[in-house]
Amino acid sequence: MKPALLSRQPRYPANWEAIPCGQATRQLIEQTLAPGSRHWFGYHLVKLGALSAALQLPDCPIQHQVGITLKQAQDSLVMANSRSLPLLKRSIDALILSFELDFAQDPHQILREANRVMMPDGHLVIIGYNPFSLAGLAKYLPWRRDSLLHDARCFSTVRIKDWLHLLGFEIIEEHGLVHSELLFERSLHPQSKWQRWASRYCQWMGSVYIVVAKKREIPLSPLKMKWKPKAAFNPAGAGLPTSRVSSR
Repeated sequence: MKPALLSRQPRYPANWEAIPCGQATRQLIEQTLAPGSRHWFGYHLVKLGALSAALQLPDCPIQHQVGITLKQAQDSLVMANSRSLPLLKRSIDALILSFELDFAQDPHQILREANRVMMPDGHLVIIGYNPFSLAGLAKYLPWRRDSLLHDARCFSTVRIKDWLHLLGFEIIEEHGLVHSELLFERSLHPQSKWQRWASRYCQWMGSVYIVVAKKREIPLSPLKMKWKPKAAFNPAGAGLPTSRVSSR
């Protein structure tokens, strides 16, 4: 297993057009997250990274949604590094990482920051490339070296879930999308027979996975003692056997 920490920063996608079938993938992700996002409650939703910031979740009841990117392209975006978030501890109710770990130099630090800023029972969404899919295998082919797919880390869902369990997260949803190799395909047809069949019976082969986790914490509230200390034995006043003297 390759180490998660890299010596250099991989190429980072500035928008969805920079990755293969980006816009079609974005629409599929939004459609998949829409039903579950209706159950995200709180005050603040953070979309970490340029790809996450472009996602639209109109059905989510969290009104304040802000994107954090390396470059401030819009007024609604905050410019910051994902490895050192300018957010208070336990201040975020939902956090989306769309391919952020795949193009990160230190994914462990990003997850530690996500764990730090998230509220208990908050939702964390991780989207990435599946190394056991057609796209994950195609990235090792020597053709089209200019594609950012070659720089994607492609962490498996087993590894991602293991990291989340160590941080105290509970996996509540998992989806597999885009059953295609992506490297050479110019267009994606989600409603084709192959895509519909594979999405139903071979989700584990999806080129893109979505893992939704919930942060769990056990409250450490002090409990009152329900037992009472036993009274110490005191011989005073205890009845002692006495000998009877018969009167004559």
